[in-house]
Amino acid sequence: MAHVKCLDPGASPLHFFGSELRRLRERAGLTLAQLGDIVYLTGSMIGQIETAAKTPKDEHIPRLDTALGADGALVRLWEMAKRQRLPSWYQRIAHLEATASEIRVFQAQLVHGLLQTPDYARAVLRVSSHDDLDAAVEARMDRQRILRRTEPPLLWVVLDEAALYREIGGPQVMAGQLAHLLDAQDARNVDVQVLPFKAGAHAGVLGSFNIYSFDDQSDVAYMEGYEEAWATANFKDVRERSRRYDRLRASALSPTDSAELIARVMEERYEHVPDPRRGPMA
Repeated sequence: MAHVKCLDPGASPLHFFGSELRRLRERAGLTLAQLGDIVYLTGSMIGQIETAAKTPKDEHIPRLDTALGADGALVRLWEMAKRQRLPSWYQRIAHLEATASEIRVFQAQLVHGLLQTPDYARAVLRVSSHDDLDAAVEARMDRQRILRRTEPPLLWVVLDEAALYREIGGPQVMAGQLAHLLDAQDARNVDVQVLPFKAGAHAGVLGSFNIYSFDDQSDVAYMEGYEEAWATANFKDVRERSRRYDRLRASALSPTDSAELIARVMEERYEHVPDPRRGPMA
């Protein structure tokens, strides 16, 4: 007998939506697989929606509502659920990165975690008062394994020029980090654009943010604050940030020109620092 996960409708609006979906499905006498066949989703996907492990796409909701004879109840409930913040566990950035097919990032202050070197990550994480700094660095490096998968996500990073000049960890660490950014440009699934100072006021002045796209569920917009993360699947919020991201990409240098700028900063600021990619001189 298959294990059925207990639901907690009060945990979040997304959990409440999932519990109602399960209630209606069981009332209709349908298994996960049977409902999935009707609405052109896998039974596994239906189960993950019920347990709030995944967010459905807007286009899924009317099909589910019709199949279960909900008379619009699921549609109305989804309108409420998707406007709320996602459950706290869903805001874990590693989960979003590991399941996304495309990751769009704007970083106003630092190099993004997926492109950080271990030394740079250590210098960044040290100011966060981690009890186990080694474990925190290892966890951040472990996140980067998604970029080496057989089918990795597309990573598009718009990086404010300020991040190239903010010396994190000292000259040697920064030289290594900038060299790593140049190497990352060679990956088929990674694009890095630098937003130059001359862009002036821009669409990202309110701070850094990420947008995660998935093959089988709604896009998620994500931001981090001092105390907590903020994530939403609300279509209007995600669309607004997508438009903002498009404007940032339009204002940024091309990937080729960005690489030239990164190389120029390396030469101008760290000319006498050995290039960590070349190893020790004989």
